[in-house]
Amino acid sequence: MDPTSTSAHMRCDLCNTAVVQMGCDTCLVNLCKACVGEHMTSDESKEHKIVRFTLRKSSPLYPFCASHIKKRCEMYCNQCDIPVCAACLRSDQHLGHELIKILKVLDEKKKKIIKEQTELKNTIYPNYQDIASDVQNRMRQLKKEHEDLSTAITKHGEDWHREIDKLVKKLKDEVDEMKNIQFQTLQNHMDEIKKKISDIKDEINSIERLVNYIDITKLINVTTNIEGYKNSPQIIEPSLPKFALGKIEGDEFNKMFGGLSSSLLEEDKLDYSMKSKEKSPEASLPFKQFIDEPEIITTLNTNYHLLYNVACLNDDEIWTTGQDSTIKLFSISQGSLLKSIATKSEYRPYDIAVTKNGDLVYVDTMDGTVNIVKNKKIQKMVRKKSWIPNGACSTTSGEFLFIMYNNDNERTQVFRYHGSMEKQSIELDEEGKPLYSSGPAGRCITENRNLDICVSDNKARAVVVVNQAGKLRFRYTGHTPAPKNEPFSPQGIATDSQGHILTADYINDCVHIIDQDGQFLHYIHCGISGPLGLCIDTDDSLFVAEYRSKQVKKIKFLM
Repeated sequence: MDPTSTSAHMRCDLCNTAVVQMGCDTCLVNLCKACVGEHMTSDESKEHKIVRFTLRKSSPLYPFCASHIKKRCEMYCNQCDIPVCAACLRSDQHLGHELIKILKVLDEKKKKIIKEQTELKNTIYPNYQDIASDVQNRMRQLKKEHEDLSTAITKHGEDWHREIDKLVKKLKDEVDEMKNIQFQTLQNHMDEIKKKISDIKDEINSIERLVNYIDITKLINVTTNIEGYKNSPQIIEPSLPKFALGKIEGDEFNKMFGGLSSSLLEEDKLDYSMKSKEKSPEASLPFKQFIDEPEIITTLNTNYHLLYNVACLNDDEIWTTGQDSTIKLFSISQGSLLKSIATKSEYRPYDIAVTKNGDLVYVDTMDGTVNIVKNKKIQKMVRKKSWIPNGACSTTSGEFLFIMYNNDNERTQVFRYHGSMEKQSIELDEEGKPLYSSGPAGRCITENRNLDICVSDNKARAVVVVNQAGKLRFRYTGHTPAPKNEPFSPQGIATDSQGHILTADYINDCVHIIDQDGQFLHYIHCGISGPLGLCIDTDDSLFVAEYRSKQVKKIKFLM
């Protein structure tokens, strides 16, 4: 771009009327020739370097201060989120605030913009192109399928016409055959009657001749056959066939002929998620929004001395564990205990999970096993030598994720198991540093819908999220201000249908909600006290196990 053409549209920073012709490389001010002298004497402590506008430095132009007119801002106040000038710094307005050079803010802003540009260019734009191509293909396919559908309906109609024509011909042939038979019967009957008529006429003529006879002897001996004709011929009533009309009623006829399913195009059934090489495809699910104020729907008393964990069997039944060896199954709607299971070791289970098939899995830290309850029988599923299980979850693929620390309390790993077979272990980040704190600690694990592995590590005061391959995605260390302004104390962890990660914060009496990229979204603290265990049912209702109150609270937070 020609710099002279740019200056033609710019006005002097002092008079705001004349066109820019000069510039001060020291103050980074744009000037007209008439205002050069005024600028030179405005601050004699500086060595002003006046140059033609076209020869000015390519340094960034610092913004004017909102509080001090015509003063440029070289610093930025993080607390106030505004640029500040030297005069602002000399005042008490920003005393004790975190101040950084505005060029650093500019650099971070540029990096953010470049990152967003890269995402637009490499991910979003290609994704929209793919979507447009997919829609175009769908339109072509839709046109072809509708044409095929119309052709199939026409062919089906033609088939019906052929069958109807065959049926009509068959019925008409039967009518013709019946007509011929009955007509022949009547014809034969007519022939018999005509013969009788002829015989009667002959009889009449014969009698007329005999009546005129003089010979008495012959007349006396004449006999007639009148008695044989007094019985009239039988009247034949042909039984005509009747055609029983089949009723053509709309619904029944449609069922007989066939109909179209009421399948229409629905937008929420087309999943056009942004494509990423690091993320697994997510299920196409309807979007849900947070409700303004989360509300407690149900409160269930468990009668434990202290309550630790909760796991959803279904939308009405939950498994719970407390400070004894009993795992209890409750009905939420009935508010009653359905069954109890005691651990084999008689120690309290450290964590529980429910498989896709509805089987219960529990972690027994004291004897170092992971156990599964099938058909009312407890079976040992995993025991890894020199490692102690700490947390468990069942994945969407039917596998298991376990947190374990070694006997030396020096290492902690996440293990993936298929049944009793180890398939994967996750321990270090890309720099070779441990992902998780070592030794015994409150840790819970779950899988997000994008297949990320999410671990709440109470000892590290962090939620650690890695992708399916075990690569670190982010660490979430809490949000300020917390409801009670206490340090982040993560405990139970769960994920919902939207990919949100929910973590119980025991000390702050709340639940943190973050998105699948680690950004804080909301707190849930509607009367929660000492939350420890979490689970979410298929309807996205949140269940919170409260440690001290021994209650499970069902909370609605999505609409």
